[in-house]
Amino acid sequence: MSALQLSRPSVTSYLPYAKGVYFPETAEAENISAGAERQRHYRAVVALKKNPCEENLWKCVVAFRGCEFKTLSGLPFTYMLKKGRGDEFTKELWIDRREDGKSLAWSSVVLAYHNIGRIGEVVGRPKDLGDIRGVSYIYGMFYRFGLIDVPEKVQEKMTM
Repeated sequence: MSALQLSRPSVTSYLPYAKGVYFPETAEAENISAGAERQRHYRAVVALKKNPCEENLWKCVVAFRGCEFKTLSGLPFTYMLKKGRGDEFTKELWIDRREDGKSLAWSSVVLAYHNIGRIGEVVGRPKDLGDIRGVSYIYGMFYRFGLIDVPEKVQEKMTM
């Protein structure tokens, strides 16, 4: 860097990645480059908006595992998926907000998904998606996936 008077990003952009550039959906997040991960998120969201269905919603959930989300009050959380038989993900999300994680059933996510009026409409609070266990987490996920929009006041808390 000093010999060529180049910045760190200029030099490292020419070096081979320690992480892979592209992995299939089942790849673990730590094995994928940041650029490839952003592409995976983008493609999943575009597919969901283009064809909103449960299958594309599941693909979004898989793509965003391990990413940080925020609840209505601005509290950060992530979720993980465990693998079951056949090396496929189980349809149970494990929320990591505190030391002891909570589980969130896929059926709860689907129920909230079916309670959305129109894709992209403003949903004022989590309970507007239904009286569903874990709806505050689902609300944050749906906002990040672009399925719902939130009021301006809430948006400030969720994007801080």
